[in-house]
Amino acid sequence: MTAFILVSGMFTGTHIWQDTVARLTAAGAEVHTVALTGLDGPRAAGDGAVDLETHIADVLAVVDSVLDPAGGAEDGDRRIVLVGHDYGIHPAVGAADRRAERIERIVYLDSGLPRDGVPALAAVPDQSLRDSVAGTAGSSGADEDRGVLAPPALGEWSRWGSTAGVPDAALDRLTALAAPQPLGTLLQPLRLTGAIGPVPTTGVLCTGNGSSIELVQMLVRLGDPALRPLTDPRVTFFELPTGHWPMLSCPAELTDVLLRAAAGEGHRLEPVDDAAGPGHLQPFLMDVPDVPRERHGNVDLYLPDAEEPRPAVVFVHGGPVPVDARPTPRDWPGLTGYARCVAGDGAVGVLLDHRLHDLGDYERAAADVAAAVELARADPRVDQDRIALWFFSGGGLISADWLDAPPAWLRCLAATYPVLAPLPNWGLSETRLRPARAVANAGDLPVVLTRVGLEMPELAATVEEFLAAAKDGGADVEVIDVPNGHHGFETIDVTDESRAAVRHAIRTVLGHAFGPGTGPGTGAGTP
Repeated sequence: MTAFILVSGMFTGTHIWQDTVARLTAAGAEVHTVALTGLDGPRAAGDGAVDLETHIADVLAVVDSVLDPAGGAEDGDRRIVLVGHDYGIHPAVGAADRRAERIERIVYLDSGLPRDGVPALAAVPDQSLRDSVAGTAGSSGADEDRGVLAPPALGEWSRWGSTAGVPDAALDRLTALAAPQPLGTLLQPLRLTGAIGPVPTTGVLCTGNGSSIELVQMLVRLGDPALRPLTDPRVTFFELPTGHWPMLSCPAELTDVLLRAAAGEGHRLEPVDDAAGPGHLQPFLMDVPDVPRERHGNVDLYLPDAEEPRPAVVFVHGGPVPVDARPTPRDWPGLTGYARCVAGDGAVGVLLDHRLHDLGDYERAAADVAAAVELARADPRVDQDRIALWFFSGGGLISADWLDAPPAWLRCLAATYPVLAPLPNWGLSETRLRPARAVANAGDLPVVLTRVGLEMPELAATVEEFLAAAKDGGADVEVIDVPNGHHGFETIDVTDESRAAVRHAIRTVLGHAFGPGTGPGTGAGTP
């Protein structure tokens, strides 16, 4: 017999599972919820130290009561499906590591991937809140006297995840019953022995919160070793079209998914083909000219055959990219292909490695881009008054600074399959890096946007938000569509349609960079 054990996330308790428990029980399942100490457990948060080990012990107590319900011999027929939502995955995984032989499956319900030696704080989406709890920034809700993090007010839940689909009455109740989160539960590192390695797992991704199977598959293809285990056939995935609290927004659909997960159903990711290599390292879709390249620290210059100063196009890669990814983005064929084409057409191509390794790195990545622009403008072979910026994928957020206050020397801003607003689960609701807002101040700056028809829905929504704001603000935006193109189409969709889109984008950007009455020099870069 399978028994579900449900572990709630930050600020919440067993009450959050009420509808899900009722539906699972009606379907004939055995269900237990875990009362976490300090949230809805036997002690208040201020009564002694409450840390992650405390909550692991809470989960273990329920696990052991299920395995040995009568206080006698273990029931060998009972198998446990352990479900952790949000922060709750940390005590759930910690407990499963100590009872691995009796856990049938672990379900990660719109949660991160806990790692040995890493505290749950690392999974808190909002960077300012992480800084606050860690003591590196202001108060932001941390009550140092009581050792707790104050629960969100009614209008603040979005900092912890999308509330899409949650009825107003349920959100009111969530707020009324929310409890302070003991800081020790976030600061104490999780300790794992590795015993849970063979335990099957299921990830339930809430697309309204910015997660999807396709997005995870793309991240796996980037080659991050930490994500490679997700392609194990014992790992399955489901999607729910809702925000971060599916037990409140769609309990019937969540119940169905949990029952199917327990039965071993779900989508399995495609493993990386080591022989073929990841898609972003495949050859560029066009032949490119062999032009000189100079390396200056983290910046590469691709130089045209010209004696006088030429315009420059600065290419900004996406991310986050793992810090140990090799090759680094400035050596990815898709990006070097653009830079070589630009140089072949008579402009200077500028490629950089910026430090967007985590969602909390956007500020320093933006500073890296600004520094690379200044390095290029200071080079005597560059016309400092004719610069274009070209952003890709997750690097699109960095375009906000340049849209919000375009300098006179910025002749064009381009974006290809960009992210133009932070996704809900990125914890960037307070950031200034929101191109979909900044475009209102772009004035007459030409914007060239390459849109792929097979984009991930959660990313496509940010592009549509941007275009709607651009239209309202009268911004000068040209859209180049690739109807059958995917995210990263330049190395995975080698078609005439894709080639035509790249040629169109390069010539348009260079037309703005060179300015009226002038133009690309040789035309050799975009055959």
